[in-house]
Amino acid sequence: MVAMELLGYYNGEYGPLEKMTVPMNDRVCYFGDGVYDATYSRNYKIFTLDEHTDRFYNSAGLLGIKLAQSKEALKGILNEMLRKMDGGENFVYWQATRGTGIRNHVFPEDDVRPNLWIVIRPMQVQPLKKKVKLITLEDTRFLHCNIKTLNLLPSVMASEKAKQAGADETIFHRGGRVTECAHSNCHIIKDGVFITAPADHYILPGIARAHLIKACKAQGIPVDETAYTLEDVFSADEVLISSAGSFGLAAQSVDGKPVGGKAPELLAKLHKYLWDEFLEETDL
Repeated sequence: MVAMELLGYYNGEYGPLEKMTVPMNDRVCYFGDGVYDATYSRNYKIFTLDEHTDRFYNSAGLLGIKLAQSKEALKGILNEMLRKMDGGENFVYWQATRGTGIRNHVFPEDDVRPNLWIVIRPMQVQPLKKKVKLITLEDTRFLHCNIKTLNLLPSVMASEKAKQAGADETIFHRGGRVTECAHSNCHIIKDGVFITAPADHYILPGIARAHLIKACKAQGIPVDETAYTLEDVFSADEVLISSAGSFGLAAQSVDGKPVGGKAPELLAKLHKYLWDEFLEETDL
């Protein structure tokens, strides 16, 4: 079988992504009614799959979506699909919607099963030496940001504003308190301490965030999970963002003002730990 470049999956059917179709009445089309997760693979090994799967099922449970597959069955499907790709680095994305039914705001009947989507495409994790530019925006999203839902319009708009400003990502804040970014978590380093927003309902508890905390503790770097402000960002020794594909990128500017660059040795230690972890867990 020839490996596919862009692979799609919908409820057991798979094929080239551009040829996949979904029912118009899938609730994702009307309401964004579903949850998702994503990570990367290398050498046919999906990085931090257990952690991403746990978060996926937690998000579904918080929305009352009863997934049709067990965790082990889902991981089996993802690994099976990955085998249809080349063995380099791939972006592995999956989502579940509440199901298919005539448009109605209330949940469909119990006999309607959730729909499972998977998309796999070649993509590499971002090199940690990359420096990023950030902008800031007031966080006007809803108050359940801890659930990884498909309702991403605020993040889409923020990402477009960042692009128009010549930046890579947007830092959200609520009245000056930093929450997270449009599609990543945000952290700062100050006086040798790694500071990250608490894992409450204002942020998504990122898997990469958890691994950054783990890396800090392994390197003897103090961790402070507490709220911080935009003022703290501009005075920080380093400003970092993290996501599945960017384990801990350092910022060079926020709203056009230079930031960070004051703790390069500490940053290098974290980067080495994170990159070595990725290579070790995805080696043949």
